[in-house]
This record gives sequence, C-alpha cells and structure tokens, in this order.
Amino acid sequence: MATRRRKKAEETLLMALAHGATPTQAAEKNGVHKRTVQRRLADPEFQRKLTALQAEMLQSTTGLMTAASAGSVRTLVLLQDPSMPPNVRRAAARDILGLTLPWREKVNCEERLAALENMVADSPQSTSELVDGKAILPEKQSSEG
Repeated sequence: MATRRRKKAEETLLMALAHGATPTQAAEKNGVHKRTVQRRLADPEFQRKLTALQAEMLQSTTGLMTAASAGSVRTLVLLQDPSMPPNVRRAAARDILGLTLPWREKVNCEERLAALENMVADSPQSTSELVDGKAILPEKQSSEG
C-alpha cells in the first residue's frame, strides 16, 4: 500500500515538474518539503523519468500543432480571396511569406543534415571518430618532412 502511494506521489510530482512548476510550487502542490523535491531532482532515475515525460508531452503537443497547421494555412489562403478587404488580404500575404521562408529554410537544413548523416553512416572510413558521443577529428598531416 505504501509503495502504491509512493508511486502515485512520484507521478504527481513528475507531472507538476513536467508542466513547468518550480521545485517550490511542486512541493506545495504535493504536500512535501522543497528539499524533498530537490533530492528527487538530484536522483538520475527521477531525472530520466522527468526528461522522458517532458519529451512525450512535447511530441504530443508537436503532433497537435502539426495537425492544426494545415487548417491554419487553409485559413490564410482563404483570406487572400479577392472578396476580402485589402488590409485582410495584405495581412494574410504577409503572414504566408513570413512563415514560408523560414519553414523552407528549416526543411532545406534538415535535408542537408540527413544527407550528411547518411554519408557518414555509409562511409566505413569516415573522417571522424566518435568517442563518448563526441566527434574526434584526425590530426592533419604536417607538410614538413
């Protein structure tokens, strides 16, 4: 019973922190001392759970925003109809242009990064070696002989 209660308290604390509560706010919400929250935050396993929960929430939110974006673009396109007042058409055009260029640049960068990653993955003798997740570039050969 105590284990179940402790697990529920941990879930409540994780949710509060994942939704942006400060340690003090999370402590107050969960009826524990601020130091208890700080101890939990210092625990690597708790940090892993918190990070995973935040990533899950972010992915869910991103999915919702992506789904809604098609409707938003459709709205901007409809606002450019000649029957709309000129100021509305101008604002819609400005919004479309302001969003399209950065979006296109982002897609271009992602494509270029994917191509580079594929090149590195396909090359058995790549120009760098990963050590502890960091790229170590080979030393340049000296031209002095």
